Amino acid sequence: MFGWTPKRSDNSKYYEVLGVSKSASQDELKKAYRKAAIRNHPDKGGDPEKFKELVQAYEVLSDPNKRHIYDQYGEDALKEGMGTGSGGVHNHFDIFHSFFGGSFGGGGSHFRASRQKRGEDVVHTLGVTLEDLYNGATKKLSLSRNILCPKCKGKGSKSGASGACYGCQGTGVRVTTRHIAPGMIQQMQHVCPQCRGSGEFISERDRCLQCNGYKVTLEKKVLEVNVEKGMENNQEITFKGEADEAPDTITGDIFIVLQQKEHPKFKTDFSDLHVEHTLTLTEALCGFQFVLTHLDGRQLLIKSNPGEVIKPDQCKAINGEGMPKFRMHFIKGRLYIHFKVVFPESGVLSPEKCRSIEAILPTSPGKSSLEMELDDCEETIMHDVNIEEEMRRKAQRRRQEAYDSDNDEPHMHGVACNQQ
Repeated sequence: MFGWTPKRSDNSKYYEVLGVSKSASQDELKKAYRKAAIRNHPDKGGDPEKFKELVQAYEVLSDPNKRHIYDQYGEDALKEGMGTGSGGVHNHFDIFHSFFGGSFGGGGSHFRASRQKRGEDVVHTLGVTLEDLYNGATKKLSLSRNILCPKCKGKGSKSGASGACYGCQGTGVRVTTRHIAPGMIQQMQHVCPQCRGSGEFISERDRCLQCNGYKVTLEKKVLEVNVEKGMENNQEITFKGEADEAPDTITGDIFIVLQQKEHPKFKTDFSDLHVEHTLTLTEALCGFQFVLTHLDGRQLLIKSNPGEVIKPDQCKAINGEGMPKFRMHFIKGRLYIHFKVVFPESGVLSPEKCRSIEAILPTSPGKSSLEMELDDCEETIMHDVNIEEEMRRKAQRRRQEAYDSDNDEPHMHGVACNQQ
C-alpha cells in the first residue's frame, strides 16, 4: 500500500508577506515580523486582513516542522492537516500579544489594548526659507493640545470612580426611533449628550476640580523642529505621540509639513538650483565676470572663457553647487545659470560705428550678390510696432466678424426661402 502524498501548492507567499527570503534565519524572521506587525497593527490604523496574514505567516515559518512541510508541499498541505496539532493559534491577536509580552501601545492587558482606539493625527505647516533647506535650521513651533488631567490622571473624578451613564446605560450613544411609514421604523444613533460619548457618569460633587470631569486639560507646548539639510518643500517631520491625549486612546502623531517660501533669486528643481543673470550685449560678445552670493553666504566668481560668445537664453551649469541631498550632505546637485542678453536702447549708430562693428562681426551670407540686385528693388520704410497689441486687436476683430456672420446667416436663409 502506497503512502499518501499531498499535492504541491504555493510555498512562497508566507515569505513574501514577511518580506524575507526562503533562506531567512529565525532571527531574521522574528525581526521582519516584529517590524511589519507593529506597522500594520489595527490599533495603529493598519489593515486587519493584512495583519492576520502576517501573524499566520509567522506562525507557520517560526515552527520548524510546519516550515519544513510548507517548503516541501505549500500552503494547501497545512490546510489539509499536515504538521498541525494541539496548541495552534486560532485568534490572530494571541500570537502577537505573546510575542510582544502581552501588551501594545503603552501597557495594560492585551484585552484592553485591543479595545483602545487611536487618536487623530494633527498636521501643521511650517514656513521655511531656501536658506533653511540648504544650511539646515532649528525652528520652534508653539502649539496647544489636550493632555490627561495631571490631578485625576484622566479619571475625571476625585475618587477615581465613575458609574455608567444613566442616559445611555454606559454605551456612549443614544438610539432614537421614528415612524416613517405604516409598519416602517427608522433608527438613528447619536452621541449621548449627558456623558459626551464616554459612557460614564461622574457626580457633580465628585468631579475633579482641575478638569471639571472632562478628564483632559489644555497644555501649551513648544516643539523644536529640526530642519535638516536637503529637505524639500512639502516634506513631513513626524513627532510620535504628540497629538491630543484622551483616556483609553493611543495618542496620535503630529506631522509638520515644510512650506518653502519663494526666494527672490534662486529656484529649485529637486537637488538642482536655477538662477537668472542678465548680460549686456558687450558682455555677451566680449566676455564677462560677476560675483554670485550663494545660499550659505559664499561668494562665487562666475566668468566666461576668453573669446566665448553667450547667446540669448543660453544656459550654463556648475557641478556641486546645487542643493545638498537629504541625509547625504556631501552630494549636491547642479547650479544652472540662465543668461538673458539685453540689447542697447533703440537709437541711431553713426556710420563710423557701424563700419567698426561690421569689421568685427561676421558678414551676412550673400551680401555681395544682394548689392548687385539693389537697382531693381523698391525701397521700404519700417516702423516700430507692439506685436502683442496687434495680435490682440486681430483676435478681437476675428471674434466680431464671426459674431456678425452668425447673426447674418438666418437672414440670408430667409431671403432664399422668400425667393422660392
